[in-house]
Order: sequence, then structure tokens, then C-alpha cells
Amino acid sequence: MRYALEEPYRQNKEKIKDCDIVLIAVPTPTTPKGFDSSIVAEALSLVGDGHIAVIKSTILPGTTERFQKENPNITILYAPEFLSEATAAHDAAHPFSNIMGLSVDDEAHRVAAREVLAVLPSAPFSHICSSTEAELIKYSHNMSGYVQIVLFNALYDLAAARGADWAHIQQALEADPYICNRYAKPLHKSGRGAGGGCFIKDFASLARLYEEHVGDTAGVQFLKGAQDKNIDLLIKSKKDLDLLRGVYGEDVINK
Repeated sequence: MRYALEEPYRQNKEKIKDCDIVLIAVPTPTTPKGFDSSIVAEALSLVGDGHIAVIKSTILPGTTERFQKENPNITILYAPEFLSEATAAHDAAHPFSNIMGLSVDDEAHRVAAREVLAVLPSAPFSHICSSTEAELIKYSHNMSGYVQIVLFNALYDLAAARGADWAHIQQALEADPYICNRYAKPLHKSGRGAGGGCFIKDFASLARLYEEHVGDTAGVQFLKGAQDKNIDLLIKSKKDLDLLRGVYGEDVINK
């Protein structure tokens, strides 16, 4: 059973409380004010007492634990989803990994995690860990892609400055088993840089979280440098400007 704001799924809202397991995949925007998990909180309020809620949305490390404390009447797990916008349906049906994060390390949550894993599509790798670790696994996945895109774009500019043909470099990268060459195409879709509905907002949240909880100068400058370079790439190629404004505010385009 599916519930969503659009028809014909809107009518299923009241049925959620009767579901034993509820998978929650809702927007978690980042705005100039910060990370917003309010839509997840609203979805959790629909889960019936004694049932299992599995958060699939990208959320900041520690959020699932907080939600569990706020909702002791249900069991909350975090299971990151690894999807590409272009192949979302296929990726959901054929996961390469099933991660189940426990908001509380007790037997009840472990039993719930095994119950959920039993009904999810099988994957080559399955793992049970803490919800904070699972949340960081999701950010590690997204942010490694972001940084690779920025790096390959910088190398692309260097190649152009030295009169090198990137097509030859890309062919070699694609043959290199030690390099993930998925992001080695600097000219992608409508422009350059890490765009789309996840990369921009998630990196902004991660950079803020790192500065708040770690805060070393080198690490903060590294993340800020990657972020600034990506913003520059997106603006100059006019790619996903609406998403940039949503995360950083209207003034980001005019800097």
C-alpha cells in the first residue's frame, strides 16, 4: 500500500496506521536556514503504535536516534536508499546493498531489522549497524560522488589548459579498475558540476555539520573549497540554478 500527496494515493493516509512496516521516503530539503527533517517527522506521526517505521530519506547523522526518543510507541530504523534519478525504479528493485540502522541497540530493534530485511529485495550485501552509522554510509555514498565530480571537472579544465584531449583521458580512466569512472564525464546533461536533487543539498548539510562537530581548519576549508568550485561550475554552465537558490538563497547566483 502506498500513500503520497498525489492521486490516487492520497486516500490511503488513514490506512498507514494499520501497516506492520512503513517505509518512509519523503523530501528532506536543505535551505539557507539549514537542514529540514519536518516532513519525516510528520510521516512518522502516521505510523500505528507497535509498528515498524523505516526511514529511507537522507537525514543527518543522529536524526533517527532523536526520532526514536520522540516516538517511543513505534520502532524506528534507518535504511538508506541508493538510487539514481534516471534509473530509480530499477535501482529500488535491484539494490546492491541493504543497510539496516538501529536507533537503539537492543533485541527488539534487531528483530525488527531482520523482519524488514526479509521483505526487501535481496542484495549482494546486507548489514546491520547503528542508525548513525547507516546515516553516515548514505552521506559517504552521496558525497564521494560529489567530490569526484568536482575533481574530474578540475582535471578537465587542467587538460584543456595544457592542450590535452579529455576524450583520450576518459578512455584510460574507464579502463582503470582502481578508479570509479562513473563521474569522469565533466560535460553531463545540462551543464557541469554536481547537480540534481541530492548532491547540492546534501553536501551543504554535510559541510555545515562537519564545521559544527569537527571544525578543523583544513577539513572545513577542503569542504568549502569543493562546494565553492561546484557552485561556480553550476552557475557558469547555468545548470540547476533553481536548486542552488533553494539551498543557498537568491544571492548565490549574484556573488
